[in-house]
Amino acid sequence: MLIAEDELLLREGLSRLLADAGFEVIGVASDAPDLLRKVGALAPDVAIVDVQMPPDHTDDGIRAAIAIRREHPEVGVLVLSQFREEAYAMDLIGDDARGVGYLLKDRIADLGSFADAVRRVAGGGSALDPEIVALMVGRRRRADPLAALTARERQVLALMAEGKSNLGIAEGLGVTQTAVEKHVGRIFGKLGLNAEPLDHRRVLAVLTLLRSG
Repeated sequence: MLIAEDELLLREGLSRLLADAGFEVIGVASDAPDLLRKVGALAPDVAIVDVQMPPDHTDDGIRAAIAIRREHPEVGVLVLSQFREEAYAMDLIGDDARGVGYLLKDRIADLGSFADAVRRVAGGGSALDPEIVALMVGRRRRADPLAALTARERQVLALMAEGKSNLGIAEGLGVTQTAVEKHVGRIFGKLGLNAEPLDHRRVLAVLTLLRSG
């Protein structure tokens, strides 16, 4: 993996934490241009990217992350941010929720969950911060495609957007995995996703959530 973070202590801390968790850190970058160069040269499984980076110290990191998704779709991208800004997450995800994550930086403190998120993104899954998902779920539109979902089905869809498996959703809600499978099936049906393979339906369901506002 490749870590892009301009703050030296955080960059080194992330490198050590992830190495201790069993990941191979093949490179680090301290600015957006260096990140793009090293992704092209090193072809990491996943790039962990800060939103604000040099040279402009604005949204250079998120713009570089979007460029990586466009030019190197085989590379997973996990953005770390101090901003509870759903627009950044939506711009990053675009039309494809595979191999992408957007987490708030304070999630790093829970190393187990953070490492799981990195693995999901590296494996082509998604990992969205629960606070960002809550903002998305809370939005409403007159023609809301999620309007037909029950409150529980919205909870299940929100946890799907965080990258949870059916087992993980069941544990989070305190219900059986069979109950979750039934909820997921009803979600797919209400969103008109019955004809797609299971993994693709999960991605399309998450995209429906992202676009519903």
